[in-house]
Amino acid sequence: MAQTTNGQRRQAPANNRPGVNPQNKGAKFANAGAAVGGFVGAVGGSFVPPINVTVNNNRSRGQGGGGGRSQAQSLLPPPDFGSPALVRNYCNTLRAAGVTLSIEVAMGAEILEGILAAVPDPEGRTFGSRIRARKVARKMRKSADDLRSAAKNAAACYSAFQQEFEEEINRVRHRARGPQQPVMNWAQQ
Repeated sequence: MAQTTNGQRRQAPANNRPGVNPQNKGAKFANAGAAVGGFVGAVGGSFVPPINVTVNNNRSRGQGGGGGRSQAQSLLPPPDFGSPALVRNYCNTLRAAGVTLSIEVAMGAEILEGILAAVPDPEGRTFGSRIRARKVARKMRKSADDLRSAAKNAAACYSAFQQEFEEEINRVRHRARGPQQPVMNWAQQ
């Protein structure tokens, strides 16, 4: 098929092609491109991303009559550094939580900026609402960067631990190995 000057391909009329029914997909979606273009143009100026708010109510009821607060759950294991494995577990958990939270906070900053940019500027400045939204979201982006730094520093902490205490770790590793297999003494018969 040859292309016209506007980049579209010329086709024979649908009625002349054998086996083509006007009720097929091709005919149904003939104007889909125009519809999508109009939709994108209409939405382009005031895009507001959807937000889902999830509230988890995990409070236990009826336990204890003192009215005390329930114990908060932590993302990290308890800071019990009694062995190299516990140090590694703590650092790896901190790193994984930092990476995950930094991604979530960065996404939250983007969503916050998008929502705040849709609020009209009280002074009527042209890009005033976007500027104000960017100033607010900048602080949340900095929080995401700091969480990312915390994840990097957690990995660096374990690396420094391995380097500084290599001798002690290796000394314990040799003792931790199981007993060697008994060797056959062929001289004793």
